[in-house]
Amino acid sequence: MIVRSAMTTRCDDATMRRCDDRPMTVLSPVLAARRGTIFRTLAPLVPPAAAALVLRQLPPSESAFYPRCPIYLLLHLQCPGCGGTRALAALLHARLTEALHQNALIVLLLPFAFGYGLLCYWRFLQRRPLPCPRIPATLLYAGFAVAAAFTILHNLPTQVF
Repeated sequence: MIVRSAMTTRCDDATMRRCDDRPMTVLSPVLAARRGTIFRTLAPLVPPAAAALVLRQLPPSESAFYPRCPIYLLLHLQCPGCGGTRALAALLHARLTEALHQNALIVLLLPFAFGYGLLCYWRFLQRRPLPCPRIPATLLYAGFAVAAAFTILHNLPTQVF
């Protein structure tokens, strides 16, 4: 018996084959939902993994691919983030002392950023809203003071950091 499917292609109902003898792909709703769940679970992990792969394969010291710091280009002073890309590349190669030498502030703040990223990812998987973090003013001012002190120490000619 010849029947028409939703795609208006003819198939044989007994063998579930199209006219060109390819098997028809029929997904059950359960498999389609599982595929959506897997995609939703893995999709947020792709950009950080791709960035880490690029950073590991193209180190900043050997590649002109990465942008230069505009503060350093204009003022010839290193900002709190200067050396952060090189520090992350050194961490990806398991060289902690080199990473601390490049930018100690980034290396010391990375576990907190990683923890916050895991928290956001967990809330995303549970389909709960991601609230904007409410940082107390004293903690915010303390962070600015640490960044300013790090910038001053980082730019001293003795290279404390």
